[in-house]
Amino acid sequence: MNDSPSPRFRSVATTLAVALTLTLAAAAGCDNRQDPQLPSVLDKLRESHIDGQPKIRIGVAATEPLMGELRNGSYVGFDVEIARYIAASLGYEGDQRIDFVSLATEDRIPALQGGVVDLVVSSFSITEERKKQVGFAGPYFVTTQEVMVPNRLKDKIRTIEDLRDPAYKICTSGGSTTEAELEKHQVKALVVKRVGDCVNGIREGRYDAVSSDETILAGFLSQYPTEFEIVDMPFGTSETLGIGVPIGDPALRDLVAFFLDKSYQQGRSGISSPWLTAYNRTLGPWMKGPKSQPQPLDVPKLVDFDDKAPRR
Repeated sequence: MNDSPSPRFRSVATTLAVALTLTLAAAAGCDNRQDPQLPSVLDKLRESHIDGQPKIRIGVAATEPLMGELRNGSYVGFDVEIARYIAASLGYEGDQRIDFVSLATEDRIPALQGGVVDLVVSSFSITEERKKQVGFAGPYFVTTQEVMVPNRLKDKIRTIEDLRDPAYKICTSGGSTTEAELEKHQVKALVVKRVGDCVNGIREGRYDAVSSDETILAGFLSQYPTEFEIVDMPFGTSETLGIGVPIGDPALRDLVAFFLDKSYQQGRSGISSPWLTAYNRTLGPWMKGPKSQPQPLDVPKLVDFDDKAPRR
């Protein structure tokens, strides 16, 4: 008696085996195409030093109109609005969950290094030298260096060469990128703690011009629109503003970058983003031309709070 399977049976078995192999291969291929499991925003929060804190401490300016200003007991300005958005994204929604800390330009890095603040959102230009001392997320704004002069000198101070004239006293804030840029162009500047000190000094006749970021100068122009004029001078490359974080907390840097990018992506898709809302409410009416949020760099891939919610 022949116990071997019939040719018809062998054909069916072979077909089934091939089909099973192809199915498994396809499934394996699908698995290979899937991204590895991404860390979540909550994972990053648990890694950061702010985990468990009842409040978040954010360093801002208190004397820069339109950017960061303490007015009638409340902080207002573009940087302050960006700070509120980031704080809320991190779970600290509402001013009752935020400790705003007033910082002068030269105090921003020491405040981060000393643990006085968790973040700095205060016209903080990203430079290679500063990146050795603090971490940055961003950029969230691109600005240029400008000069503001009183109307009495608007026809006399028009160029960098005019700034070099020893007859004029040029003022800027200490610890700023503007201070270094003026020095690079052989402009001798008198250095004070805050740009507002320069503006007050010009109004009192002690200085003749002030140099700083266009955003900061636009704020003071909004305060004294009939007294000053901003003069566009070709100092060099544009500067990018970033949010400062402690250099030893890459998880917090990643979170801030992620939420800045979330706003950027909303703006690209035509949705009114938190960035655009803040800009239109503060700086927008006083800037020379239209601005848009720049794309943040080094943004991690994370699973957001919303992404973990069940979809219907």
